[in-house]
Amino acid sequence: MTSCAECGRFACSGGVKDNWPAGCPMEENGDILEKAREEYLKPEVLQIAQNAARVEQEGYCRWTRVEEIMVFARKAGYKKIGLAFCVGLRREAALFNRILNDNGFETVSVACKTGSVPKEFLGLTEEEKLKPGQFEAMCHPVAQAELLNEQNTDLNVILGLCVGHDTLFIRYAKAPVTVLAVKDRVLAHNPLGALYARHYFQRRYCIERKP
Repeated sequence: MTSCAECGRFACSGGVKDNWPAGCPMEENGDILEKAREEYLKPEVLQIAQNAARVEQEGYCRWTRVEEIMVFARKAGYKKIGLAFCVGLRREAALFNRILNDNGFETVSVACKTGSVPKEFLGLTEEEKLKPGQFEAMCHPVAQAELLNEQNTDLNVILGLCVGHDTLFIRYAKAPVTVLAVKDRVLAHNPLGALYARHYFQRRYCIERKP
């Protein structure tokens, strides 16, 4: 079973082929890796991979994520950018949308509550709402994806969609998808803070204390 997260060597990063740890996919899954490598021979895949690597080299530790998205889009020839955002981050969405427009991109944006479909449609009870007894529109990532598909966007950007809703958006979107930011209301949308402050969160996550 592949378990790269538990690897302490990462021989793959340095091209050292004689230092593979037990269970390394380079040792046990060569056929899968070769098949995956062949995917890059497809022009549309190669273009994305090449431009991603170029953005990494040029902007590493220098460009913000906003800048990286715009440079990547230019290199790839993407002119129409779709923005699927959470209404809770509507101010951030408006600012990002303006930045894209000011930098020459055409934008199409869709909020998560589009369609105004009540949560009851999903079979949810009043107790499963954030505010029982009130109308609550469900998040509608499938509609967000389909609306952007209809507009033939070149690249879609996710901003703050809930866990699971982002999953559905990615599943239904036809254009390539990248992420500007993910939602974490507890940590000011910085989910890695839970890992960096693991001494504080270890009881929540049942992390074993190490001597």
